[in-house]
Amino acid sequence: MGVATGMPTELLAKSAHRTYGTLSLERHLFETEWAARCIFDRSQRAAQNFVRFFRLDLERDFDRFSLSLRVAALFHDIGKANEHFYSLVARLTSDAQAVRHEHFSALVLCLPAVRNWLSKSALIDYDAVVAAVLSHHIKAAKPQSADWAWCQPSRRGRVQLYLAHEEIRHTLERVREIAGLDAAPSLPFSSWSADDAQWQSVLRDGMEQAESCRRRLAKADGNEEARRGRQLLIAVKTALVAADGVSSATFREGLSIEDWVRGTLHRPAITEADIHRDVIEKRIASLRAVGRWTDWHRFQDGAAAQPERSLLIAGCGAGKTLAAWKWIARQCAERSVGRVLFLYPTRGTATEGFKDYVAWAPEADAALLHGTAGYELDSIRSNPPEAAVGKDFSRTESEQRLFALGHWSKRIFSATVDQFLAFMEHGYQSVCLLPVLADSVVVLDEVHSYDPSMFANVLSFLKAFDVPVLAMTATLPTARREAAEQVGLAVYPREADREALADLDAQERHPRYHVTLVPHRDNAMAACVDGLARNQRVLWVVNTVARAQSLARQLSDKLGERVLCYHSRYKLGDRRAAHEAVVELFKSREGACVAVTTQVCEMSLDLDADVLITELAPWPALVQRMGRANRHRRRGNDFRATVVLYAPEQNVPYTKQEIETAKRAAGELIEAPDRVSQRMLAELLEKHSEDEARRDNVGRLLSSGWYAVPGSLRDEDDFARPCVLDGELPSVLAKLKAKEHINDFLVPVPKKCVIEVPDERRRGLPAWYGVARSEDYREELGFIAATEGA
Repeated sequence: MGVATGMPTELLAKSAHRTYGTLSLERHLFETEWAARCIFDRSQRAAQNFVRFFRLDLERDFDRFSLSLRVAALFHDIGKANEHFYSLVARLTSDAQAVRHEHFSALVLCLPAVRNWLSKSALIDYDAVVAAVLSHHIKAAKPQSADWAWCQPSRRGRVQLYLAHEEIRHTLERVREIAGLDAAPSLPFSSWSADDAQWQSVLRDGMEQAESCRRRLAKADGNEEARRGRQLLIAVKTALVAADGVSSATFREGLSIEDWVRGTLHRPAITEADIHRDVIEKRIASLRAVGRWTDWHRFQDGAAAQPERSLLIAGCGAGKTLAAWKWIARQCAERSVGRVLFLYPTRGTATEGFKDYVAWAPEADAALLHGTAGYELDSIRSNPPEAAVGKDFSRTESEQRLFALGHWSKRIFSATVDQFLAFMEHGYQSVCLLPVLADSVVVLDEVHSYDPSMFANVLSFLKAFDVPVLAMTATLPTARREAAEQVGLAVYPREADREALADLDAQERHPRYHVTLVPHRDNAMAACVDGLARNQRVLWVVNTVARAQSLARQLSDKLGERVLCYHSRYKLGDRRAAHEAVVELFKSREGACVAVTTQVCEMSLDLDADVLITELAPWPALVQRMGRANRHRRRGNDFRATVVLYAPEQNVPYTKQEIETAKRAAGELIEAPDRVSQRMLAELLEKHSEDEARRDNVGRLLSSGWYAVPGSLRDEDDFARPCVLDGELPSVLAKLKAKEHINDFLVPVPKKCVIEVPDERRRGLPAWYGVARSEDYREELGFIAATEGA
């Protein structure tokens, strides 16, 4: 393998920027190392919190972390020194690379001469360096894997290498300088081929080392040395993604790396006084103005005093959210942090949390973060709640171009869980936000609603990482509560605490519901008509969208007026309109009304019904649905909401066992029909909750070693696909061409309803979006799947 000839004078790291010109590979590698130094400056709070987040010791482990990261930064794109990459970014060809550049970079690290050279420094963790380099685009799998297999070419042939280029020599000299090593080895390889015996040998050695690393780190749960090794490796892996992102983004924007990092990540600590002044006091003033505030309850004071890992369980109306903010304030007094994250399971609950609490904070500090946050912020600006009057929380153009990094300057977040915890499954944006998460106090709301995969990932997160966390819920099945306690969450209030919480105990034991179990939907219809005749507000919940749509039409025909229907299968604007219409409909204490919803009501609808009619569902879901009735006891202490339960015609989307369990629990309620309280519901939840199968294969970050491919924090929903209606396709394509968001046009559609559209008609529409028939969509009912059973 001789020295390459015909090498370009300058190696390129990116395609030329329209304003700032070309970025040489050497400059990018050096700037990524500089970004790593600026982000993880030992003197800064955020860097110290990052190391502590990974449960590493600042004194013992920081230098090893820092040097390994800097070496990884200098090596991470060295594989771009090849003819395929150069031709692509120099726009000499549009052909894809035969091998991903970071796969080449890791292969160079596996050369015996390079491995032996780096091993001479006791402060370089070789496994961490190779793992970070190979996986920094989260597209690296074991050879022979289906996607992104390490060094498995997409096309055959020989690839010319530029490893003898002076930019590569300068980069290796920088590694020698920062690590105190001897002279760097020469890399006189002129080309690579999958059939080359020498390169095959290097790859085999690398694979063996990767497997050895995996086996060693698999012992992390029972071996302290293995645990530290794993934590250091994943700290370097994730830190390199951040450093690479910052160096690339600041070049695109023409920013100083040091100044930008100092002005965003390394802002002053957030204090107890900040939380009280910017959020708590303003929220209390708002509640007092409408007669909903007297003073702090003992429960809220007690919750605020709980340790940095706690689980708050209290019924609806107990004041958990304000209690959480008081806990946040105390944590900020006890631990130096720069951010507060209030994380919710759904976009809707995150948006409501933002409007009710986070929006009180200054515009420069507050952020709403989820998949359609930009759309929601536009709506908030045009129709602001009290907390947002006179404010504009929209991201600047520069922040938008920085993608996830554009959030580094924010201090108080309302977000979905996925935005920050998807790093557990190699979610790229979430990995970019890790320096923010590590510098935070975290609240996880509505944890009862997490699907099994998300809940298992949260448990793994709590076990592996160090950050203050308060989990909250009205109820929690016994198995989940015990699992939470096993990973260190202290439950509040316990029975011993309740002696001092007479007001909370009285509220939870107060009878709220009169429960009946009827044999058929016709009986439930009679209860609905009766409730309306008595001038009551009726909420009817069913388990599928098709049944909700059918029932809404049936009720509209019966009552002679439109009945509101709310579910998940609307375009975003129509869904928000339906949401707001239902909430507004139920605000009045007087006047008969009825709305039909699906499971979406269990968290996202803050309303108070007098009559709740619902199909049987898993008991935790039924408890949440009952929380939508007599929620605030505004009709007086003697009032009981009528709750009518009936078995669905089909069990889907639930199992027969779940429905039968709910029927047994309901049977116990109807034995005391007028004495049903929140406490009784919670006790039945503990009694009738089913054990979840233990999930050990979650948290890919913790077990992937050298490799990284993205997974899903949640259980995958393979039923629906985001679609554009065919009649709106031209408008959507025009918006995409103008680089405008299309959230308002997207609707979740069952995959069987996605239609085929000629390529020339949908050209410009991202492949992950489908197309559905406009004629199957109604503004008031959403998308109607014609073949879906009721």
